[in-house]
Amino acid sequence: AFATAGVPADTLYERVAEEAVRRQLRAFKPQNLANMVWAFATAGVRADTLYHLVAQKAVQRHLRGFRPQDLSNTVWAFATAGVPAEKLYGRVGQEAVQRQLRGFKPQEVSNLVWALTTAGVRADTLYEMVRKKKAQRQLR
Repeated sequence: AFATAGVPADTLYERVAEEAVRRQLRAFKPQNLANMVWAFATAGVRADTLYHLVAQKAVQRHLRGFRPQDLSNTVWAFATAGVPAEKLYGRVGQEAVQRQLRGFKPQEVSNLVWALTTAGVRADTLYEMVRKKKAQRQLR
């Protein structure tokens, strides 16, 4: 809510990040992880330790439970914040290809492609899949 409203709350963000890291994100579900890093990126708050832990946990969990929106929002947040996370970016790109982009809305595909290209990730198979699906009008 603070991120969306543009309300400065740096101390709140710092405390949230510290507590999440202290708890090692144990109770966090994929949507919680995605929403948290999205909020930090949207608010422009740096929390590198938190970002690195989120990337580590997501990759360790093999992105299990991540919906298309969670995947795209997570990498969008990392790219927006300028946080390097090669394993996460690569794994999310692979996951999207494995799913053949099923369940991805056009905005989620757009955010995913933007994030990966912004981060300098080579995801040629994904980019080609997006191009073909767009040409076949499977992405609307």
